Amino acid sequence: MEMKKQTEIINIVQNQDYAISKAVEIYNNGRLFIYPTDTIYGFGCNPFNKSSMRNLHKLKGRENRKQYILLISSVEILSGYAEVPDKISCILNKIWPAAVTVILTLKDETSKKLNYSTAAFRVPDNKFCLTVLNKINNPLVSTSVNVSGQDPLHTSEQIISSDLGKMVDAIFINTDDNHTEPSTIIDLTTNEPKVLRHGKINFMDLWKKFS
Repeated sequence: MEMKKQTEIINIVQNQDYAISKAVEIYNNGRLFIYPTDTIYGFGCNPFNKSSMRNLHKLKGRENRKQYILLISSVEILSGYAEVPDKISCILNKIWPAAVTVILTLKDETSKKLNYSTAAFRVPDNKFCLTVLNKINNPLVSTSVNVSGQDPLHTSEQIISSDLGKMVDAIFINTDDNHTEPSTIIDLTTNEPKVLRHGKINFMDLWKKFS
């Protein structure tokens, strides 16, 4: 992937409408951008666009089979891509939006497109993300801004000055750079929930509360 000559830096607070339209445009064009979430900054792109995913793998230095978290706007949208039993759907509707990522079994059509059987999904607790997600009406990749094996970049200053920041179409920045914890990841493909990564939220407490 060639280094771009110029990356557009867009403040999502000062230029909210433009930022949203630009993110949608980049997504639809099969390009990459960096954006703030309810956890840490992430690379964003269309998971169903092969060119987008190839470029993301190259940026991250990851194998093609490595999976990424997919952000979605609602449990209703999620049910179009993954198998969501009624009990889990009810609980997720009470928990989300939140920094809780869940792994679910994909529906056959989605599995064929993505070339794997399960995927990790989250409805983010972030206004910018949710607005973009409602516009694209599709999943959005979310993965930390770093080369595989290195520490993630947490602040807009770090990202803008990095080589990675120069290799995307746009960096959407927020004046609040205090999110440094990743999401909690839960495997819901088995009979009992299994915590794969502890993050900002104690999922098991929520599960017990809403079950």
